[in-house]
Amino acid sequence: MSIRSNFCPKCGKPTDETGLCVTCRIGSVPWFTCDNRVRHTECPSCGAVKQVNTWTDSEKSRDEIAPELAKTAVHFIEDVKKPSIEVTVEDLTVNRSRATMTVRGMLYKKPVEGTCTTEIIWQKEQCDRCNRISGSYYEGVVQVRAEGRIPGNYETQMAGSIAQEVEDSLQAGGERLSFISDVTPSKDGIDITVGSQHIGLQISQRIVAQLGGRYTTHPKLVGEKNGRQLFRITYSVRLPRFQKYDVVKVKNRFLEVERVESHYVRAMDLHDGMPKSIRDDDVERIVGNARTPETALVAYADKTTIGIMDPVTQKTKEIRAIPWMTVRAGDHVSILRNGDDLIIIR
Repeated sequence: MSIRSNFCPKCGKPTDETGLCVTCRIGSVPWFTCDNRVRHTECPSCGAVKQVNTWTDSEKSRDEIAPELAKTAVHFIEDVKKPSIEVTVEDLTVNRSRATMTVRGMLYKKPVEGTCTTEIIWQKEQCDRCNRISGSYYEGVVQVRAEGRIPGNYETQMAGSIAQEVEDSLQAGGERLSFISDVTPSKDGIDITVGSQHIGLQISQRIVAQLGGRYTTHPKLVGEKNGRQLFRITYSVRLPRFQKYDVVKVKNRFLEVERVESHYVRAMDLHDGMPKSIRDDDVERIVGNARTPETALVAYADKTTIGIMDPVTQKTKEIRAIPWMTVRAGDHVSILRNGDDLIIIR
């Protein structure tokens, strides 16, 4: 082995390697660099964060974001092993912070350490979703109506809740532009304005699945962008003529609706408690809905007759005993009115 290979040509110290010793190699290599500035762009309305040209929802606070953001300013060379960065952040103004970093690692099997500073710029910019909402942009409207009637409060509230659940699910899945921009009650039902066709379809399908009925789509050409036709779609949701818990009259019997299937109604006979399947054309009329009953006191009851005190007139009215219910004097029961008659439903 030659003399040159045993001594560092820079400092003259003995070395086991060819060329510079480890100390001189470390001193001659810029083993990390640090950017002077890093930028953080956040939507002032919803807190979404912009990375390159993509917006993502974030719930992190400024104190949580700053250290991680500062670390992105540091760049190590490939030879550095086990790199670590300690960050201290000082706020200078509302829009600027200074991050001081202690940088450590292993370079050529020797520990190295250095420090650097970077400036954090906090920027505000309206995100793609909030920009569309503020500009009244929309791609569809879900119109919830009912067949031959006006939807009840329960149905409109359920439709609104279903729409909110769909929005939350799609937003959590990363579909930021699948949003609800407006929910407007109308005299005929409820209108749900949506930011994408996908969320409009999802809401329509979910409402029909939970409340019954059907939906149709009605696209309208509104323009063209980059050679592609743009449509707005009206999703026409039609709830069935009857809703769950409706009490209907069929041939002098009263039935409580359980579900509607095509042109048939599945219901329970309130006298004998037996399930029935009838055509919707056989229904004479709707008496009321079991979700909004009155409460009445049972004055007396035997095997054939039940005496109910009318909560309005305070007079006792007799009805036939109900085989599938156990009713005793002093009990309270839920009732609906059929003219001057009372119908026990619970």
